[in-house]
Order: sequence, then C-alpha cells, then structure tokens
Amino acid sequence: MQHHVDTAVLDAAALFAIAMGGQVAEQSDNPGPKPTKVTVSAPVGVWLSADGTVRLDIKTDGTYAGKVAGRKRRASGTYDLAGRTLMLSDDSGLHTPVAVGDGVLEMAGHRLGRAF
Repeated sequence: MQHHVDTAVLDAAALFAIAMGGQVAEQSDNPGPKPTKVTVSAPVGVWLSADGTVRLDIKTDGTYAGKVAGRKRRASGTYDLAGRTLMLSDDSGLHTPVAVGDGVLEMAGHRLGRAF
C-alpha cells in the first residue's frame, strides 16, 4: 500500500490570506526566493513543553528553530515529514525524530503542545 501526502507550495502572502479567509493579492515587485515544498499536514507553528523549557518553531518554508532552556546553542535546520514522524535535521548534522500525535509532538523525552 502506498501512502501519498499532499503537498503545496505557499508563500507568506498565500498563507496569511488562507488564515484570514481572503484572496491572495498579486505581487508585482520581486517576490524573493521561492519557498520550498512543504507538506500540508506538517505541524507548522510554535510548540512548547508544559514547563516552557523546550520550544520548537516549525516554519512553512521547511525549516525549524528550537530552544532548550539551559543550552546556549539554539537548534535550527530543516525537517521532513514521513507519516507521523517529523525528522529534524540540525545544521550540525544531528537528526532527531519527532512523533506527531493529535495536538502533541513527542521528541527526546519531551511532550510539546501548540503555543497559542
């Protein structure tokens, strides 16, 4: 059985328009670099642990940024979604699997919920 994930390429203006329920305005000037392909089901947004020590910001451009309290170095890199596993690939070469659940992310012993 093959599993297909729908993908879409959206820029910031398109995402904002979707969030606000409106139309995307045409851009006549230089729109900048094209966004990377992002899966529609990717858990885009800011995620926090209940105690606030772990923060993960999953962005629409296929990148992420993370912070763990007590660590000087912030994590950043790219991600790929395969089924219910989000694989974070840090700029240093570290790969961290993240289990994607209904409204939660679990990674390295931490449970993260959406920050609102």
